[in-house]
Amino acid sequence: MVLRKSFLLAALLTAGLGGARADVIELKDKAAVSGKILAEKRDTVIVDVGYTALVIPRSAVTRISLGDPTGASKAPALESRPVPPAKIVAPETGPSPETSRGIYHASIKAGPERSVRDLVNQLGEAVVQVRTPGALGSGFIINEEGFLMTNFHVIEGETQISIEVYHQQNGQLERKTYKQVRIVAMNKFADLALLKIEDKDAPRFKYIQIGSADALAVGERVFAIGSPLGLERTVTEGILSTKTRQMGGDLYLQTTAQINPGNSGGPLFNLNGEVVGVTNMKITFGEGLGFAIPSETVKYFLDHRDAFAYANDNPSNPFRYLEPPGRMKQKVATE
Repeated sequence: MVLRKSFLLAALLTAGLGGARADVIELKDKAAVSGKILAEKRDTVIVDVGYTALVIPRSAVTRISLGDPTGASKAPALESRPVPPAKIVAPETGPSPETSRGIYHASIKAGPERSVRDLVNQLGEAVVQVRTPGALGSGFIINEEGFLMTNFHVIEGETQISIEVYHQQNGQLERKTYKQVRIVAMNKFADLALLKIEDKDAPRFKYIQIGSADALAVGERVFAIGSPLGLERTVTEGILSTKTRQMGGDLYLQTTAQINPGNSGGPLFNLNGEVVGVTNMKITFGEGLGFAIPSETVKYFLDHRDAFAYANDNPSNPFRYLEPPGRMKQKVATE
């Protein structure tokens, strides 16, 4: 409805244009847009209507009439052609369409489902191992500048952190350890931490898109990549058992994909190659009872990362609290 109104408004505003004859894009709802076509792409037509440029989906277009480019003729349009129904075919091997959300990339439309084997080859380079003097975990890179996600409990109380990345070189995987790692933000209650690799020789990193856990259905296949018990680049596959397992007042994704110590902080993927959760725990006395933090919680943490900024003067405490007002200060302020 909003799109239709914008098209009608554009048609009214451009109906009185004089001089050069404009191109006319006829729409399915019997409206039309007049202006200069700037570009025609596979799935969109971009039209300059004078005060702005409209991006019109081809699925809404029935016919395109091209006007006289010189503006000298008042004859009917030089060319008029029907537009066949748009057929948008997603690439079978490409990633999902994405949009940048600050420091991370979110998928805007689910891509085609692929096999776990193909996805592991494509995404494995962005899954990393997180090491501290007292812990070992996993993580994943969210943009090419080296920002990455992991669990808070993996780095809790630590400032000496190293990241092991497996770069693809000439068809081979080469391990590279980065030791200049900065803690950007952390949230103990959500068990999330944002880190950044700052080594001078760091390249542009391969990254992973963050998808929607809300869009998952119970029973869908998912898989995890991580370093359980230090066994790096281990892949486990399972299904989504439930999306709303309540534990400690929070909701988690429950999966049959095997999760073990060392998987913590690693990604849980859907078959579109998108991160739908951050693996963080399992029930030790059962099998196939793994849990992950939903991607919506991860996005909220990243969107509000300034509120969880790491305090360098207190490495063991991820939060900063304002000093409570004292009675003497209040008395002085009122005098």
